[in-house]
Amino acid sequence: MDPLADMLEARSVALVGASPRPGSLGARMISEVAKSASAPRIYLVNPRYDEIGGVPCYPAVTALPEAVDLGLLAVPDAALEQQLGAAVEARVRSAVIFGSAVDHVDHVDHVDHVDAAGVGDAVGVGGPRLRERIARIARDAGMPVCGAGCMGFVNVARGLRAIGYTEPDPLPAGPVGLVTHSGSVFSALLRTRRAFGFTVAVSSGQELVTSAAAYARYALTLPETRVLALVLEAIRDGALLRTVLADAAGRDIPVVLLAAGTSAASRSLVTAHSGALAAGDGAWQALASAYGVHRVGDLAELADTLELFCAGRRAGGGVDGSPRVGVSGAAWGGADASAGGSTRRGLATVHDSGFERAHVADVAAAVGVAFAPLSPATRQRLAAVLDPGLEPGNPLDVWGTGRDSEELFTEALAALADDVNVGAVALAVDLVPEYDGDDSYRDAVLAAAAKTDKPVVVLASVPAAIDAVAATRLRAAGVPVLESTRTGLLALGHLLNQAARRPLGEPGARGTAGTTARSERPDGSARAAQGGPHDGSARRLRWSAALSVGPLSAADLFDLLRDYGIPVVQARSAATLDEARAAAAAIGYPVAVKTDVPAIAHKSDVGGVRLGVAGPTELDAAYAALSARLGPQVTVTAMADPGVELILGMARDPALGPLIVLGAGGVLAEYLSDRAVALPPLTASAAAELIAGQRFARLMDGFRGAAPVDLAAVAAAVAAFSVLVTDLGDHLEAFEVNPLICTPDGVVAVDALAVALTVSRSVLVSDARRRTWSVVRSDSKPRAFTISVLFLVRGSRRNAGGAGAGREQSPAEVRGRLAQFGRAVHVEGVREHRQSADVPAGVGGGRPQPRAAAVIEGRQGAEAARQPAGDLGCGRVDQHVNLVGPALGEVLLKDGEGVEAGRRRERLRRLRRGHDPVDP
Repeated sequence: MDPLADMLEARSVALVGASPRPGSLGARMISEVAKSASAPRIYLVNPRYDEIGGVPCYPAVTALPEAVDLGLLAVPDAALEQQLGAAVEARVRSAVIFGSAVDHVDHVDHVDHVDAAGVGDAVGVGGPRLRERIARIARDAGMPVCGAGCMGFVNVARGLRAIGYTEPDPLPAGPVGLVTHSGSVFSALLRTRRAFGFTVAVSSGQELVTSAAAYARYALTLPETRVLALVLEAIRDGALLRTVLADAAGRDIPVVLLAAGTSAASRSLVTAHSGALAAGDGAWQALASAYGVHRVGDLAELADTLELFCAGRRAGGGVDGSPRVGVSGAAWGGADASAGGSTRRGLATVHDSGFERAHVADVAAAVGVAFAPLSPATRQRLAAVLDPGLEPGNPLDVWGTGRDSEELFTEALAALADDVNVGAVALAVDLVPEYDGDDSYRDAVLAAAAKTDKPVVVLASVPAAIDAVAATRLRAAGVPVLESTRTGLLALGHLLNQAARRPLGEPGARGTAGTTARSERPDGSARAAQGGPHDGSARRLRWSAALSVGPLSAADLFDLLRDYGIPVVQARSAATLDEARAAAAAIGYPVAVKTDVPAIAHKSDVGGVRLGVAGPTELDAAYAALSARLGPQVTVTAMADPGVELILGMARDPALGPLIVLGAGGVLAEYLSDRAVALPPLTASAAAELIAGQRFARLMDGFRGAAPVDLAAVAAAVAAFSVLVTDLGDHLEAFEVNPLICTPDGVVAVDALAVALTVSRSVLVSDARRRTWSVVRSDSKPRAFTISVLFLVRGSRRNAGGAGAGREQSPAEVRGRLAQFGRAVHVEGVREHRQSADVPAGVGGGRPQPRAAAVIEGRQGAEAARQPAGDLGCGRVDQHVNLVGPALGEVLLKDGEGVEAGRRRERLRRLRRGHDPVDP
């Protein structure tokens, strides 16, 4: 059974905050839950009333006669923590929180760190904020929670309404499983009057505990779910989301995604609205590419796409649930036809206007929807019914004399549908009300749809002009009415793409049709996955160890790339003029000389590159100039032949981890700003697909008479790089090959930059009274870091029972005391620091005991933060923490003391320098 079944199929529900007041949330909640077709046992909870509407009302959830499956909390934010705690005490299995869970306490500072799980861990003088306290209560109890800040959910397939807002009754039933962060979108889609309905629809809100991916996983357990719709602001559980998308892809269930936060401006709005870190557009692009997700640009496109998928007809024929010829496997691969694979079919449209035909052709070209080429037989069939002067083609204008229009349109639509190259047919007309009662367009579409199992739709142009009566009849008969030209064409593109994709396996085994996951490895080879030269375990261990030691030199980076099968220029490191001369002689002139100072990430920005060094004299001059300004360490490399330049890199997403990024390099980057983003690893064929979809691919095919580059070599290099990233991504913040020069003879990496994951050292001050820690300084966004804890203890004040008072603690003792935090702790040594002249009394707010608080990697420092200093012993502890997944965001000192904060921060900085020599 799915972990959310108790919530989403609840048989008993407690309505906490039930109210008899008309129009209140408590009253609407009673009314809506009572409409549930599943007739759950309903318990009203409110200490103010003995009964509401003749139904007994309990004073507290702990007074209920049974442990209910679900509690709906319609209470003020100030009461949320208490009521959720009571629900846990009463063994309530799940909860919905409608409120925003916002603190209204003056002494709590502004929102600080937001982790990749999307939870803002604000900590002020009073400790963690309300949202974090609520999340901790629920997690400790293993309680799924919908919200906070949500509309609840409706399980249409199982007859449960867990909402506090009035929605249609009955609810629109259909094949869509909907999960949306937005309550407004939740309500709007339930009321659209479009031809789609839902199995389950969830307004997940802030997702303090339960993620959108968990609801989507449940939706896929319902046999009625044939389409998955996601409206998301952030990725809070990347691993589970990938599992869900892979499951949907393997079962040929379309996933339609509308993502917010894809621009810099909207990302800041997302954070302000929900406290979530919005995923960058690259993360969404990578997910869509890996799992065949249909990304839509707005709600209008979402509605058109859902209506089209819900009609149930596949592009090219067949209905949902029927097997597809030539298709088997588990995840989405290429779209082109080849032996044994599915055939890509195109669109056909019928028009009654020459201008609108041309307009639709323009828009289709702009959005990338292809028209199907017509067979000679289809052209002959159309010519037989068209008026003289009209050409049989696609798109097709059939309006001539207007005689026998119903028969003409029916035959034209049917002839196009019968063409083997056509995947879907659209009658592209305005569908306006006909004041003379002419229903020929409507009837023609219905007649044509009855003659084929391919999708037949109406593509309207002006939503406000659509004849509502005609649209209702068409939709009732299973004919989608797409409400605008652009969004309708985009929706048809999604339908055609869904049919053309070929399932192949996990994203790393994707490839074009005809390539199987078993025959192709991610590095592009067809060799066995284990043994021989392609057994990479020793290689992975070797380079993991090297990256753990410190930054790699440029020559080391070239060795790393070469070890993973990526061609590189000859390169040698040099730290003296003599070494530079020897390197150049061994490589052969002309050469390039580049600074190799680890702190310089972009060499050209500081004038650290000399190209085309032709001989020893030029080499001496180049080395002298570089070493004088930037230091003696340089790299001498061979010059590469000119070609198309690409940037091949790795970027880290907080939720998804390492991503492959491919874009135009060199001067072309300014003009061709498109880039491809993908999840590693990739097969060579999947890499070829990634390249083919970009504008810079046209340069590689041979531009203005240039010879085409070796595309197979480019794809192989991208696939090999993806294996490198898969192996070593846990050690890298970023990796960039720039440029990768592509020529007819192959590819070669000319320069590379690697940024290791930052190891951050933070000093924390313990507060014995408020049981919190204070971060004095932390580097930005590390994934592995060391925490240096300096416990400040006054000689006259110790916690009762504080072990080790007045003496030095052994590493074993401190390690044992910290073991309760569930962390791997390494103690380098422990010292007690009693307050003296170099430990100012003002530290931590000027109180007798040091006091402050901050956030350490979201929730993960919370348990330690609650421990008093005396209970841990005193001293400095180096705690090595390996994070899983989310990055550590910027950590701010939160001591709530206004203008004194900066002075205390400076005093703590000086204190750290004096007492923490390992943290310079």
